[in-house]
Amino acid sequence: METEKHEGSGATASCGGGLAPRQTLFVGITLFSMFFGAGNLILPPLLGVQAGREVLPALIGFFVTGVGLPVLGIVAVALSGTLRELAARVHPLFSRVFVALVYLAIGPCLAIPRTASTAFEMLSPLLGDAVSPEVARLVFSVAFFAVAYALAMRPGRLTRLLGRFTGPALILLIVAVVGAALASLLGAPSLPSAAPVPPYDGSPAVQGFLTGYQTMDLLASLTFGIVIAENIRSLGVTEPGGVMREVCRAGVIAGALMMAVYGGLAAVGFELSAQLAGATNGAAVITASATSHFGLVGTVVVAAIFLLACLNVCIGLISCCGTYFAGELPRVSYRACAIAFAAFSCAVSNLGLDAILSFSATLLGILYPPAIVLVIMGMLRRVFGRAPAAWPLTVLVTVVVSAVTGLRDALAPGLALPLDLLPLSDVGLGWVLPALVSATLAVVSGLCGPGCPRNQKGSIS
Repeated sequence: METEKHEGSGATASCGGGLAPRQTLFVGITLFSMFFGAGNLILPPLLGVQAGREVLPALIGFFVTGVGLPVLGIVAVALSGTLRELAARVHPLFSRVFVALVYLAIGPCLAIPRTASTAFEMLSPLLGDAVSPEVARLVFSVAFFAVAYALAMRPGRLTRLLGRFTGPALILLIVAVVGAALASLLGAPSLPSAAPVPPYDGSPAVQGFLTGYQTMDLLASLTFGIVIAENIRSLGVTEPGGVMREVCRAGVIAGALMMAVYGGLAAVGFELSAQLAGATNGAAVITASATSHFGLVGTVVVAAIFLLACLNVCIGLISCCGTYFAGELPRVSYRACAIAFAAFSCAVSNLGLDAILSFSATLLGILYPPAIVLVIMGMLRRVFGRAPAAWPLTVLVTVVVSAVTGLRDALAPGLALPLDLLPLSDVGLGWVLPALVSATLAVVSGLCGPGCPRNQKGSIS
């Protein structure tokens, strides 16, 4: 039996064309670390506090958009080859514009600056009153992005860094906080029974679904496949089918880890649902829980969790965005793109977290619906492959509805639109029925191009 041992390298795939189990685990943890940022830490505990006794349906809705769709996004892109190829089924121009907007949204325009701003918000309580917040923010952001840029210069080594060191450290820190909350819940004579508060007092499952938008993980999943595939190839798997299988396995591992962590963090909030019913900040919930169980040490642990999570995600985002735009702009190197994104993000992060988040709702409300439609159609590519016109029709309708309502909500919230009459429009899902109707009509009526099987010899198989 020919089995070579490569202790210390960990960079040789198994002779069967796939990764060894330990390598697969490392790649999965790498993907989890790239996904898991500040929003992922803040949202579940706030959900637990606000949903109260309705935490379970709210968490299930959150799992759909916060875990299920990102994993499907990884698989859909792996099946299509790249995000560009998936979006090109709509139209080549749409593909270029949509992909660029996704990278800019998860990159320098929103997500990358948010990592530094959120990390600073958690560290600032430890600085004391003698330090100027503006000066401290500037110094912190420069140091933060300098470290992130240096580590992003070697995207092929992300597995070694994130999968073996910072990823496991992040998980251990989260386990400490979550474990203390679970122990307190299990030891209590009765579980908290706080009533849900807005926005979870109406339809908790739907609100959990919408809250999952704010993780931005679906958009990230459409781009992370590039770096993950590069890592898998660097570990010795070069056959396209093998790379696709390993990307899918990494997605499953990352999804399982996210569900476990989200559930635990929701329990942290649920434990405090009676005391913190009016909370509006998930970071404050985590800090309150950690401080109540561990004192000052708990505050330090929370700050360390946020710093690691934000740094992990920032490295991954700079790497992904730099890789994409370096490919789009042949005369611009990956190094130049990474420097530009790090510098721009550093400047934006100094505007403060509130300023960054003020325009995020509109941007995500416009980008998320077509991204969801693309992923679902990508998973059902055999069905929609028989009706090519379904792609542009369904996505165009979705974009129009989401863009019009999103811009209205941002610029003229009181303006009434005919789109408000659509089912689910009152909960931000008015695009769902138009997308379903468009896709159904296209498939049923057989809106096919020249390549449609029914226009070729023989019947549709």
